[in-house]
Amino acid sequence: MEIQIANESHFKYAEAICDTIAESAKVRGTGIAKRTPEYICKRLGNGNAIIALDNGKFAGFCYIEVWGHEKFVANSGLIVHPDYRSQGLAKKIKEKTFELSKEKFPDAKIFGITTGLAVMKINYELGYKPTTFSELTDDPEFWKGCQTCKNFDILTRTERKMCLCTGMLYDPATDNKKKAENEVTKGHEKANPKAFKKLKSIKESLFIKKKE
Repeated sequence: MEIQIANESHFKYAEAICDTIAESAKVRGTGIAKRTPEYICKRLGNGNAIIALDNGKFAGFCYIEVWGHEKFVANSGLIVHPDYRSQGLAKKIKEKTFELSKEKFPDAKIFGITTGLAVMKINYELGYKPTTFSELTDDPEFWKGCQTCKNFDILTRTERKMCLCTGMLYDPATDNKKKAENEVTKGHEKANPKAFKKLKSIKESLFIKKKE
């Protein structure tokens, strides 16, 4: 299995990608924004998509879209061909897309909206947190993509505040702050391990007493 950044040589898979996305939505009975082969080709050709191939056969796909002058990026269109499901491929594709997003747009908040529990679980493991739609991009072009979803009327009635999808967000600023705090903690532990161990023991005992 080859999982790689897509390019123009993968245009021939655009129709298969669209068909797989549409069939998946039909089977699940959930709403989903429709994609055309032309739409997918643009994503395949701009270096912002990940494709999985098994000896030349389409196996999976996901792409990145940029919004709000690179303040936000969305990882969208995650799909795995039925022949390759239940093998952990979706997670591998999502991880690759997530890493590509951070590499190309290090300061952008990464988000997605989905009804799929499996995708929510993958997102959560990558560091995404559930959030309200108001925390996502306000770019009208992003929300215009929801017009072909059968649940678009719900989104419209709630003035884009909620729908059947769950919004999830990864904020690099929050993640970097957490990493910095961990580094400081490790530094203290390394500099004076005995004192750190004693302080940790005191905190744990206070926590236990508070619970009691």
